[in-house]
Amino acid sequence: MAKEKTKHFRGSKTYGRGSTKKGRGAGERGGRGKTGLHKHKYLRALKMEKKGINVFGVHGFTPLKKAEDRVINIGELEERFQHSKKIDLTKLDYDKLLGAGKISGPVEVTVRSVTRLAKQKIETKGGKVIEG
Repeated sequence: MAKEKTKHFRGSKTYGRGSTKKGRGAGERGGRGKTGLHKHKYLRALKMEKKGINVFGVHGFTPLKKAEDRVINIGELEERFQHSKKIDLTKLDYDKLLGAGKISGPVEVTVRSVTRLAKQKIETKGGKVIEG
């Protein structure tokens, strides 16, 4: 743990501040923080602007990224898993099954969520959809 200045400079009248006056208030440094950036510290602000450091105004925020669902269509199921009768899309990191495309035979699909059309197409071919 670092030593406090008051303990470090024991025996010193000024405690590392130069003259006694300098330790009081914020007068020696021209104010605290962003004070005077449109007055006596303006040149400093301009130099910071050149370096790309924004001094004035609000600097905005970055909105949180929304996690998008990984989706797959019924047509892609037919192409990728032609010979499979049971397909577990949760293990393959797919979140949602969509209804675009055609399916030829009965298939049992396990997926987190499914659209109404996709479920209807699979069930008309004698298949089964397990959500969860």
